[in-house]
Amino acid sequence: MPSDTAGSWTPVALSADLPPATVIPAWTPAGSIALWRSQWGRASASSDRCPHRGMRLSHGFVRGEVLSCIYHGWSYSPAGGCVRIPAHPDLVPPETIRVAVQTVEELDGVIWVAAGQPATQPPRLGDLIPLRSLTAEAGIAEIEAVAGAKANADGLISVADYPWVRLLPTPQGDCTLVHLLIEQSRSIEDRVAASRIAEALRRRAEARQKEAA
Repeated sequence: MPSDTAGSWTPVALSADLPPATVIPAWTPAGSIALWRSQWGRASASSDRCPHRGMRLSHGFVRGEVLSCIYHGWSYSPAGGCVRIPAHPDLVPPETIRVAVQTVEELDGVIWVAAGQPATQPPRLGDLIPLRSLTAEAGIAEIEAVAGAKANADGLISVADYPWVRLLPTPQGDCTLVHLLIEQSRSIEDRVAASRIAEALRRRAEARQKEAA
């Protein structure tokens, strides 16, 4: 189960949601991040604030192997160092100008991020494939309740009435990001059904959260 312990893995996004040369906002227990993929396919996670003026780097853009701030174009490598300041093109940026970065692993169609140095790799999904992600305005306890099962050691929730459907939730403040997974052997019709099942579970979890408030 994802936690706020340094070195634990958080499933922040699906690989399909991060095409080459894009950046999106994401969240880990350590805080907000800019999750980005280089033009050549490398996924990286950087602090979501440019050290120059504090603009969110998740509002920026990717060119080649660097992430650039939308405000003044300061650019950062996957390792976090500033590599270019457009207003001073001949300046080699000092090593002190950098953004914090986090460890990224991409396995089985899921992008995992860790704030520290994990002792193990993220869990493998076996014969499961990711379909989509959705955000529920409810906690993991409410999602477990409506699914009829507790999350296992890998953070996966098996839906009691549909054991071929799995949920991989991760907290995001007051909400929960839920990745929907399904057994790879299932048909296209089952994949459509799984999406509807997930939507129904979200509505029930949100209703349960409101009742408890």
